[in-house]
Amino acid sequence: MSERDGGLDDLFASSAEPVPDLPEVRRPRSRAAWIIRNVLFIAGATTVTVAGLRSAGVSVPLLLVVTAFVALRLLMLAVSQVAPPPPPKRSTRPGDRDHGAGQGGDALRTAVRRWELRLDWAQSDADQYSRNVLPVIAELTDERLRLRHGITRASDPRRARELLGEALWRTLEEPGRRPPKAREVAAYVETLERL
Repeated sequence: MSERDGGLDDLFASSAEPVPDLPEVRRPRSRAAWIIRNVLFIAGATTVTVAGLRSAGVSVPLLLVVTAFVALRLLMLAVSQVAPPPPPKRSTRPGDRDHGAGQGGDALRTAVRRWELRLDWAQSDADQYSRNVLPVIAELTDERLRLRHGITRASDPRRARELLGEALWRTLEEPGRRPPKAREVAAYVETLERL
């Protein structure tokens, strides 16, 4: 093959030739044309509606039908002037994406998803569990004890141990252990909720 025969990559590659940007051409809108277009719209809609009502044997004043269509058209024009809110920005970090929530996920769902990912990673890595998950569980435990019972693990260890139970107490006091299984974490959360 010669140098010019590059194969399919060259065939489907984007060309190096720049595409000139064409300026956007906007035609000035005539106010008279806008008014005529709206009057024709209202007249056509009124004619069709009155003809339909008369063929059904219903008599409605013409002024009422015209007023209804003028009001409808004004409402449509007012609504078209209101801009929708800008779409929310998508997260660029892979751990923050909401799966199944579309673009506009809420902050709570994002936080829950982030914790799910941390717990998944911690299942296989004891150091990651000890570094990331265990300190947060300990902080939540102390805060819950402080709010509900007026103590912390450091201020009254005997009472805290009674309230937490042996399994959760050992988990918090012996950080070098293996990461707990999902059902153990669920039991710890249930214990914290019961405090």
